[in-house]
Amino acid sequence: MKKYSLGKTGIKVTELCFGALPIGPLQANISVEKGAKLILAALKKGINFVDTAEVYQTYPHIRKALEGYNEEVIIATKSNAETYEKMEQSIKNALESLNRTYIDIFLLHAARVTPSVFEERAGAFQCLNDYKAKGTIRAVGISTHAVGIVKRAAEVKEIDIIFPIINKLGMGIVGGNVEDMIKAISEAHKAEKGLYAMKALAGGHLINQLEEAFHFVRNIKGISSLAVGMVSSEELELNLKIFNDEEIPKGLLTQKIKPSKRLFISTFCKGCGTCVKTCPNNALSLENGKAVVDHKLCILCGYCSPVCPEFAIRII
Repeated sequence: MKKYSLGKTGIKVTELCFGALPIGPLQANISVEKGAKLILAALKKGINFVDTAEVYQTYPHIRKALEGYNEEVIIATKSNAETYEKMEQSIKNALESLNRTYIDIFLLHAARVTPSVFEERAGAFQCLNDYKAKGTIRAVGISTHAVGIVKRAAEVKEIDIIFPIINKLGMGIVGGNVEDMIKAISEAHKAEKGLYAMKALAGGHLINQLEEAFHFVRNIKGISSLAVGMVSSEELELNLKIFNDEEIPKGLLTQKIKPSKRLFISTFCKGCGTCVKTCPNNALSLENGKAVVDHKLCILCGYCSPVCPEFAIRII
């Protein structure tokens, strides 16, 4: 598995990153034991990079996977915290839950915000930088769907890492199209920021163009790694073959090409609109007092599920 440096951080990651979102309760809701087994299998097969977030609720899966595993593992996590105090609690929670003395990469989780996020979350951002100065965090950054934030982050000297959405369809990109995001990524790369990418498959919309979709993002200059969600050993095996540039058995590819998951809103929905405000891709709206989803726009990012006060949203 190829490894690339993330900007000036000195952190080297494999081109394929294990995206932990789908194994958690927001999506497949795989047990800790089963999820840990899959993560450990990925690590033993050469992947050294795991992406998660506080809201994904997958810290237990990662912690169990790392029990007794002594090789290097780079962990990136994120928090929606807006104040110094809440971010400090998020950092402590990550350290304790993952049983780590430091976190490699800690990001502001900022899918649907404006470039003023650094002012709006000044306290949280300061906290991340303070903990980096202490050595508790190795690199600080931001996770985003917005072209404008990638551009702004490229100019912020304290930002080490940027985690943007990018796919050949342009799905999920806020404030621009594919070309705009690639240009912003190029500017960030020139500013020596480390970049790794999310949603190369556009939330499953590109499942029938798997290799093409991955190669499109792999060929963008400046992108060091792709975070890819995996929930089975078959998906892991296929993705490893793609990223190791190996021949893919036809049967394995056929297993992967199957109907993608969908966002489901139950009858418990009370139409409060919280999910609509949270969705970064405008895939949710209110009709007749209930939330409805436009599946052509939904990229299965999972951000709507944890904010629903009625627990009415699941990805199945």
